[in-house]
Amino acid sequence: MASLSLSQIGGKNSVVELQMTPRPRFNLCKSRVGLRVSASEAKPEPDLSVTVNGLHMPNPFVIGSGPPGTNYTVMKKAFDEGWGAVIAKTVSLDAAKVINVTPRYARLRAGANGSAKGQIIGWENIELISDRPLETMLKEFKQLKEEYPDRILIASIMEEYDKAAWQELIDRVEQTGIDAIEINFSCPHGMPERKMGAAVGQDCTLLEEVCGWINAKATVPVWAKMTPNITDIAQPARVALRSGCEGISAINTIMSVMGINLTTLRPEPCVEGYSTPGGYSAKAVHPIALGKVMSIAQMMKSEFGDKGYSLSGIGGVETGGDAAEFILLGANTVQVCTGVMMHGYGVVKKLCSELKDFMRTHNFSSIEDFRGVSLQYFTTHTDLVQRQQEAIRQRKAIRQGLQSDKDWTGDGFVKETESMVSN
Repeated sequence: MASLSLSQIGGKNSVVELQMTPRPRFNLCKSRVGLRVSASEAKPEPDLSVTVNGLHMPNPFVIGSGPPGTNYTVMKKAFDEGWGAVIAKTVSLDAAKVINVTPRYARLRAGANGSAKGQIIGWENIELISDRPLETMLKEFKQLKEEYPDRILIASIMEEYDKAAWQELIDRVEQTGIDAIEINFSCPHGMPERKMGAAVGQDCTLLEEVCGWINAKATVPVWAKMTPNITDIAQPARVALRSGCEGISAINTIMSVMGINLTTLRPEPCVEGYSTPGGYSAKAVHPIALGKVMSIAQMMKSEFGDKGYSLSGIGGVETGGDAAEFILLGANTVQVCTGVMMHGYGVVKKLCSELKDFMRTHNFSSIEDFRGVSLQYFTTHTDLVQRQQEAIRQRKAIRQGLQSDKDWTGDGFVKETESMVSN
């Protein structure tokens, strides 16, 4: 498949552009390491730009679907601040059924429960998808693409178990000029009784059917957003790719209960004295997200290879180092949602600066130089045991020392003595 040199695909199977470049390859496990550059040579500025499914972005940092992409004003702010792409808050055909409550967030701080001084490490939300009329959101998508034609705008969509509804929604969002679609198969709360969100992502049979409907209609790249609330996240990711999706996003939030107020005995976030389980995000989920992304990346590498599929890492990204970890595991892009809610849209400048610092340290000139490099260092526990046993054997062999008195040398006498000391 060919891809655009700038920003936009004309369709899933065709490209309208004079200058063409090969579709980016998804090489998860590179053996290449950064090249050493002598001090006398000028080091070029690290290049953060990425091309994903034919979409060119100035950097790999993407606004994740949620409040930071809820209307024209905030999405414009994201573009102006320099985000690589924006994924709008999830939309559906009928916004009238979406009724949010307030408060709908709760925070977990390091230290004593309820302390107002500790660092925020966890964030729970019971927020639903967009409650704004679809027509309003579509108008704003179109306006954004007219004002920022070279920037990447991705629509996040979710519907009930209804083929006609899914395909109507796809047709309507594509008419605005959006560059790609992310399918919300992963919202952990809301309307599971209508087979929406995680209710689809947790059922591979249902997922395969719905992905088939979507990809029969869509003409732009489709990313499937995965739920972590499942035993093996690689299974639905595999189904989504085999059913025509070009990319995987992972992870969405983790089903949680933030805590109980020990004074009132009521759960948080508390709405008229009651609550409901919600989605957990922020720094505390980062290790879990890395594990899920690693699992998906291993599956993609072994089963799909260099076929142009993409992976977008999500979960607890607040620093350039956090992002580097996802990329080292094979992610093409990194999404941030809760981090923006806590630190503002300007945090993208800090993320870019810190990621460039990491790249300079290792003499990486581009994202592709280190994407997937760390994936090769994961193995089974059985293999770890074997590797350690072999390492111990080799260390013992080295420390056995001289085999005969004739092996002593004058120059190496001290080291030869040390080689036979046991402590």
